[in-house]
Amino acid sequence: MSSEGFLKEVQAIGEKLLLKLQRLPKADPVEIVSFSVVLLFIVTVLVLMIIACSCCCYSCCGCDGRPDPRNRKSQVRPAAH
Repeated sequence: MSSEGFLKEVQAIGEKLLLKLQRLPKADPVEIVSFSVVLLFIVTVLVLMIIACSCCCYSCCGCDGRPDPRNRKSQVRPAAH
């Protein structure tokens, strides 16, 4: 998919979401609950991704931003006789 096609698709989804948000106050209770569930799911996925990335970066880089020497792999070379 080209970048123009992707941008148009994102814009179309954004316009649909905006239209849905504008109609939400007049919507049925079932529609409001279903929209809230979908929105909660999206927020949960984003929060879990942020937590996973921060945990990965923390274990890789350490608290101070320097790599943890225990996590580095060292090359083992055969002993010369």
